[in-house]
Amino acid sequence: MMLNHTETCLLYLQSYQEKNLTAVAELFADQIVLRDWNLRVVGKDAALNETRKNFETAQSLLIEVLHTFESTKSVATELIITVNNSEILHVIDVLDFDAQGKIEAIRAYRGRGDE
Repeated sequence: MMLNHTETCLLYLQSYQEKNLTAVAELFADQIVLRDWNLRVVGKDAALNETRKNFETAQSLLIEVLHTFESTKSVATELIITVNNSEILHVIDVLDFDAQGKIEAIRAYRGRGDE
């Protein structure tokens, strides 16, 4: 049974938090485009390489999902990501999905908290 887009997004975030590169790879489309405030890469291998680098530099990751918004082809999530129990990032991730339910694009936007 194929997951809906929100379920796939939440599975991706859980797998990312657990630094499970194998699980993340299963969710990515071959031609995924990964873009954040530092980089843009195209293709599954390049996206997994960047994900691996993030996993290696973070001793710990905690992802708190504040809100999710789903449309026909996309999911946006408002997140608080805590890296190494100290660095707090406020992020909006927008994930697009292909016809097979694979993640074909991730666009991450850095914001700020309400404090």
